[in-house]
Amino acid sequence: MSKRQLYAPKAFQRPVGYQWEPPSTALARWAERPLAASEDATEISIYEPIGEDPWGGGFSARRMAGILRAIGQKPVTVAINSPGGDMFEGLAIYDMLRQHPEAVTVRVRGIAASAASVIAMAGDEIVMGRGAFLMIHNAWGLVIGNRNDFTAAAAQFAEFDDAMAGIYEHRTGQKREDVARLMDDETFLAAEKAKALGFADVIDEDNDEEDEAEARAPENRARAARARLEAMLAQQGLPRSERRALLRDLAGTPSAAGSVMPGADAFPLADALRLAGAFRNFDPKR
Repeated sequence: MSKRQLYAPKAFQRPVGYQWEPPSTALARWAERPLAASEDATEISIYEPIGEDPWGGGFSARRMAGILRAIGQKPVTVAINSPGGDMFEGLAIYDMLRQHPEAVTVRVRGIAASAASVIAMAGDEIVMGRGAFLMIHNAWGLVIGNRNDFTAAAAQFAEFDDAMAGIYEHRTGQKREDVARLMDDETFLAAEKAKALGFADVIDEDNDEEDEAEARAPENRARAARARLEAMLAQQGLPRSERRALLRDLAGTPSAAGSVMPGADAFPLADALRLAGAFRNFDPKR
């Protein structure tokens, strides 16, 4: 598929007070297989939530713009293992890749969920590992106010859903009502199903072995432990700000005002796994 045939999404104004968060279901699956960054100069690795967070993490549209400028007019490969996140950033990144003058190959390595699945649709060719997943769903978020605020928010969310459905519809050839049904159901698509429905073009049998080798690397085991712990906290309903504050304290960050996690690479794997096990049986209602 040529990028000139890809869907151009409507530009939206970010609502006041908008905050993003990956779905806890996608965050849990993503936490199972974190990966290291590629050393290939023309491979763009999106192995984080979409959108910049207060601690300097996340993959933002600004970051993508800088990478594409540095690469220039060359074919690129975009490797994705992300639980999603900020829909606005995802749409912006999708549009940058859609307009890239050379071929874009997308490789889903692990999971491309929510906003990350939108980005994946910018590929001239979408390749999925046998054990990889795509997840699509409706836009969601927290609304505070009176009934008029809720009514206005419902209409605005419907526009967001329509923009994402348009991207999926045009890339896959599926009918809009069928795409909308998949989004309503928060659907996880394994590689075979994704290919059958047009969300992927190729299934890469070798991709899984590469992913497993990277996941076993010592530097990635600590990342995996942190990601699993955050996923469990998210599933218990702990807000993102509180999750990150807890992880920051565990990592030994001197103060909450810091913009990065300098001790993140030293996070004790054994301690993280013990905490994760404790939260597995935690009931917030007790």
